[in-house]
Amino acid sequence: MKRMAVVLAAGQGKRMKSKLYKVLHPVCGKPMVGHVLDTVEATGCQRTVVVVGHGAEKVKAYVGQGAEYVLQETQLGTGHAVKQAKDLLGGEEGTTVVAYGDTPLITSETLIGLMALHEERQAAATVLTAVMDDPSGLGRIIRSEDGGLMKIVEQKDCNAEQAAIHEINTGIYCFDNIKLFSALEKVTNSNNQQEYYLTDVISIMREQGDLVLAFQTEDANESIGVNDRLALSEAEGIMRQRINRKHMLGGVTIIDPASTYIGADVVIGSDTMIYPGTILKGKTVIGENCVIGPASEIEDCQIMDDATIKQSVLNQAQVGARTTVGPFAYLRPGSILGEEVKVGDFVEIKNATIGDGSKVSHLSYIGDASVGKNVNVGCGAITVNYDGYNKFTTTIEDDAFIGSNVNLIAPVSVGKGAFVVAGSTITRSVSENDLAVARVRQENKPGYAEKIRSRAKAKKDHSSPS
Repeated sequence: MKRMAVVLAAGQGKRMKSKLYKVLHPVCGKPMVGHVLDTVEATGCQRTVVVVGHGAEKVKAYVGQGAEYVLQETQLGTGHAVKQAKDLLGGEEGTTVVAYGDTPLITSETLIGLMALHEERQAAATVLTAVMDDPSGLGRIIRSEDGGLMKIVEQKDCNAEQAAIHEINTGIYCFDNIKLFSALEKVTNSNNQQEYYLTDVISIMREQGDLVLAFQTEDANESIGVNDRLALSEAEGIMRQRINRKHMLGGVTIIDPASTYIGADVVIGSDTMIYPGTILKGKTVIGENCVIGPASEIEDCQIMDDATIKQSVLNQAQVGARTTVGPFAYLRPGSILGEEVKVGDFVEIKNATIGDGSKVSHLSYIGDASVGKNVNVGCGAITVNYDGYNKFTTTIEDDAFIGSNVNLIAPVSVGKGAFVVAGSTITRSVSENDLAVARVRQENKPGYAEKIRSRAKAKKDHSSPS
């Protein structure tokens, strides 16, 4: 049976009080609508239609070719929103799930269970429900004696007995697609808000004698809709716990989950240890047996097995197997470290490749450079890559030795096995196995230091007020 989805993402989200369109607010690093679309895709839906309105172009730019789009120019209710998909889906036979772009916590397991019950029983509609400790303001699920769904009663219409019910309508549904769009034609806006409600489809189907079912999610948190910053924070906290739990059950040690932030798309191998204060974001992939943290921030990076990252910031970088980074290192975009490399404290690397076994141990800047294998870069050495107008490249070949406080003025190259003496400023390339010295010869002047001190004292005494 063909499966389809309609994701409602047209609301402006005024209560967010934000210039950012509501469904694009991130939860654990991914826009809310992205979470929903990933969940829908995991259910096996062949077609997904996103109903857009305010901020339509920004939503399309984020989602891209992963969905079809219809525009709800004026927000006239949920029924009206779904009806906008009629031209695309109205003639299709199969099952359609309707979800909301601001419900990032809904899981594919729940939607698959909802759709399975719906299809097994050949229902016209199946409502996803949840049991809430506090159901205030939410539509109550009224069941028959045999457990079937009788009706949905909104809070304002509940009598005392109905108001005491804790099972609520989540607003997520599964429909027979043909019957859905047929019933939508019968929905009116005869209500105080003068809007077309999707819930009216349930009543219409029941009046027609169609089978309407209810499927209860085990986790009421999945139904949380984010309408303001408070709900966004709550969703973020729940998602963080869910992500951390998944990694820990997958063999990752997280010393303090409460102080560890892991984005939704991060991949971590087994036996890796994450120390407190660590932030992992974007499309970061971490291998097995790594040590990450404490207090490290890593975004869109690839880190191979057995690597160690301590108290450092990495962005769009690659770190080879058994390589150590930090503490207090900064790997900027384009940094590629080979295997068994050492990048130490207060080292910054940008758009540079560091070969296997090389060391940049402390207080250095390596930018726009290619560094070979088994190279030693001494303390305070830098590649001078920028002349104020253009960036230039430095090349250091295998087995070279760069002494402390060396300035390599790009474009320049240091040949294989070459030795650059500490304190040198290199402006011309150094050939293989050469030794380069570029500093003024030292001259000692006997007793001259005392003369300097005497002159300084005399000048001070002369300038002091009497």
